[in-house]
Amino acid sequence: MESTKVLRTFGDFFTERGHHQITGSTLRPEPGDPVLFTTSGMHPLTPYLDGRRRHPQRRLTNRQRCLRTTDLEEVGDRTHLTVFEMLGSWSLGDYSHEQSLRWGFELLTEGFGLDRLYVTVFGGNDELGPDLDSERVWHELGLSVERLVDDNWWSNGPTGPCGPDSEIFVWTGDTEPEGTPSTDSRWVEVWNHVHMRFHRYDDGLLRPVTPPNVDTGMGFERLLMLLQGVNSVYETDLFEPWTEHVNRLWHPDERSFRLLTDHLRSSIVVIGDGVRPSNTGQGYVLRRLIRRCLTTLYRLDPSYGLEELPVEVIEHTTGHFGQPDDPGSIRELLLDEERRFRRLIDRGRDRVLRLHQRGPLTETDFTFLHETHGLPREVVESVLPV
Repeated sequence: MESTKVLRTFGDFFTERGHHQITGSTLRPEPGDPVLFTTSGMHPLTPYLDGRRRHPQRRLTNRQRCLRTTDLEEVGDRTHLTVFEMLGSWSLGDYSHEQSLRWGFELLTEGFGLDRLYVTVFGGNDELGPDLDSERVWHELGLSVERLVDDNWWSNGPTGPCGPDSEIFVWTGDTEPEGTPSTDSRWVEVWNHVHMRFHRYDDGLLRPVTPPNVDTGMGFERLLMLLQGVNSVYETDLFEPWTEHVNRLWHPDERSFRLLTDHLRSSIVVIGDGVRPSNTGQGYVLRRLIRRCLTTLYRLDPSYGLEELPVEVIEHTTGHFGQPDDPGSIRELLLDEERRFRRLIDRGRDRVLRLHQRGPLTETDFTFLHETHGLPREVVESVLPV
């Protein structure tokens, strides 16, 4: 099932069940929002989920691009991306959590043809008992259930909306399913259904919300990986132009290919949403993504550079995300940032050599190079002689 058909199948399923399709927002939150970037599909809907605003529709669905810097160190495995998309559905005080679970099962099995599913539910703690209602629904649908605690309690922070959730996993192993989601990593999470039926207040107490909301989020790229029967998100049709050009241009090993592809693609999306490189805030995240990419590229071969990157992959990326930016201007911005980085390395090489003459670099040296000369540790260790 190609990516365009997956998006259409998801959207049609919920539209047919009375959900209003809303347009996913950019990666940049509204002014005044304390987070740098949109980190989840539900983030733009937070004012409606916590009761600050009232939405004219009670059933919603969308496709939202997100960015998480917390996953940067995990990029390079088969499922994590810096910029990714979430497919979401919401009930704002309308239908029940149990109905959401049944629809989720129907779409995954009948709409997408997935099988070998396993689910986890909230197993209870000192405040609340186990989520027996969700467990009952899953058993009625014929699925195995694992009870967990922290992994199946959703919250958006120390206070605010919260509640138990059900996570749906798909078996990706070559053998018959083994173990459970918490004991075997071949169970890959694809969809989370949150029952937002509580609010935690400043005094730490939980109080029920009436009526409760339902929030679901499904990783689009992971879903594609499962539907297309490939080993990683990078092998789906969504990444075909990147696979062709990155491998042909720079001949990276698998992990380097994934990091180069992820960071370049993410940088293009961030630029397309209006962010420009800087030393603070959103611009610093963009600069860090570009420089992590360049560090990987130079480690492969110091002669490699972004000059070889064709406009085609930029056009493919901005087209998929529906961004209006001119691909040529995005490419020029990337090249300008590379030129800045090369000058930084040229200036830093002599400073690093002088420090290294005294012996191996210390933590104090790394801190000095970063704070005084803008040379992150990963750059010093990977690109400059130490």
